[in-house]
Amino acid sequence: MSPDDDLRRIALQEERLVFTQFGQEEAWAVGLWLRQAGLARGGVMVVDVSLHHQQMLRLTVGPATPDHDDWVRRKRNTALHFARSSYAIGLTLAQQGTTLEAKSGLPHRDYATHGGAVPLVVTGAGCIGALTVSGLPQREDHTLAMAALAHVQARDISDITLT
Repeated sequence: MSPDDDLRRIALQEERLVFTQFGQEEAWAVGLWLRQAGLARGGVMVVDVSLHHQQMLRLTVGPATPDHDDWVRRKRNTALHFARSSYAIGLTLAQQGTTLEAKSGLPHRDYATHGGAVPLVVTGAGCIGALTVSGLPQREDHTLAMAALAHVQARDISDITLT
């Protein structure tokens, strides 16, 4: 699949996976689903759900390191800043042949444009937080995050899943 195809699908994912509400119960449901997916897959995975810059849930599967925490922080910052998935931002910048620091002045030490952080959007409120998955290849991090949001909302996104 081409970057253009991925960007189209990601835009549709972000459009469809808007919540009517999102709080502690939804954060827990997302985390529980991701934990099960991570255990089934194996390896290392860190999950973070933050609302209004407050961490609601954090979990690890496998032996995570402080480096994983830094990736979570940097990806989350990107999703919150742009209210777009970190993967979409990274793909867009790659197509433009530039970096986040060159285009927006945002330092690499605080922002990452690798896949895995997705905005949590509520109808009427906009972006209220971010779900971040880190530890897998970036495309898988993104796909798992979106699958978790779809699961919690009981929505089928198989037609727009990154393949």
